[in-house]
Amino acid sequence: MEVKELLEYNFFNLGKYHLNAYELILLALLLLFARFFLFLVKKYLERQRLKERLDKGREYAIYQMIVYLTYVITLAIGLESVGVKITVFLAGSTALLVGLGLGLQDFFKALVAGFIILTERTVSAGDVVEIAGTVGQVKEISLRTTTVTTRDDIVMIIPNQQLISDRVINWSQNKKSTRFGVSVGVAYGSDTRLVEKLLLEVAMTNELVQKDQAPTVQFKDFGSSSLDFTLFFYSFELFRIEYVKSQLRYGIDQKFRENNIQIPFPQRDLWLRNPEVLKSGTSPV
Repeated sequence: MEVKELLEYNFFNLGKYHLNAYELILLALLLLFARFFLFLVKKYLERQRLKERLDKGREYAIYQMIVYLTYVITLAIGLESVGVKITVFLAGSTALLVGLGLGLQDFFKALVAGFIILTERTVSAGDVVEIAGTVGQVKEISLRTTTVTTRDDIVMIIPNQQLISDRVINWSQNKKSTRFGVSVGVAYGSDTRLVEKLLLEVAMTNELVQKDQAPTVQFKDFGSSSLDFTLFFYSFELFRIEYVKSQLRYGIDQKFRENNIQIPFPQRDLWLRNPEVLKSGTSPV
């Protein structure tokens, strides 16, 4: 009898709604069951990824959607179990929900955008993206926001609707290496074929440059102070590509020094119309 009385003891009362020990235990069991179910789902998805049936981004997207759906269902069952009728609650709170909806428009836009991103997978965890000129790697996608780490290891929290409405470049979307370029100018009179040869040698000796997609050199232009070349190369190192470019520039500088190829600085020729006036020290009339 004492156990029954303890289970029926009301810890919380609000009008016709109450919460006793039995209902608290039931809610705790529901939560534990939900956590255990998500644990099993996560392990199953991890096994599928290890078998190469899922990639990491798709695994994360599927798991996040199951997490949100599981907790929504758990909440609904929990409210029903303690006597709160969901349909009655929603009907009685129409005015409140309308007010909240107007005040939280941006919040709901972000939620909808989160569902779109997780289902369409235009952006996935691990992707390298460029947003408003800033390049970063996606670390986590939640329903409302996406966490991105920049090349300077700065963490950016981006509302999901920005990933849908703004112009976003996903460097990882095609799952292939991407072409990049390093530009350099050499002095007029330099052996252009030798310059091409040296640039290709530098690219081929860099371990982060793809060898199956051969690098190329283009003679871009006759510049005002230099002959302008661009070394094009392919690489999978999307996130730290500036480091790769820096390595190539070091190699180019060394190769040019060894082969007496000069990288000129800007020069201007000054033509004097009446140089004899300067020599005499008189002012022109």
